[in-house]
Amino acid sequence: MNTTTTSTIRITQALSAEYRTRLLRSAREVSIPQGTRLFEEGGRADRFWIVRTGTVTLDMYVPGRRSPVIETIGIDELVGWSWLFPPYVWQLGAEATTPVRAYEFDAVAVRLMCEHDPQLGAAVGQWVGKVLAHRLQSARTRLLDLYAPYGSGSAL
Repeated sequence: MNTTTTSTIRITQALSAEYRTRLLRSAREVSIPQGTRLFEEGGRADRFWIVRTGTVTLDMYVPGRRSPVIETIGIDELVGWSWLFPPYVWQLGAEATTPVRAYEFDAVAVRLMCEHDPQLGAAVGQWVGKVLAHRLQSARTRLLDLYAPYGSGSAL
């Protein structure tokens, strides 16, 4: 199975120019070396990233097995959604598979921006919700391909 996204939810498509600009004002530019773990499943989700260049893979802990790659994230895509939903704990792990340049956001600061501007909050919530739905479907399909007797073609 190809784990590269097939229907990506890019920030440029999900948020208006005004909301993107407001969010990006709160970001800092970071460089992440290849092989760096951005976060581990179960860790505290206190930030998130928008990829500018490079790729990040998302993986999932599976007891007794190597963590499978669920999805590959690329340019203009969101890395991390757990920061928006209590208890703010990562649901997947993430690793830079190439050198990555990204915008990094402080989750608390963005949540406060969203609280103070309900329209911005609604737009960010809808964007992250779409990303979340896509990632859950990707995880389901990938795990079926890896562990079901006949792959995702045998799904109910």
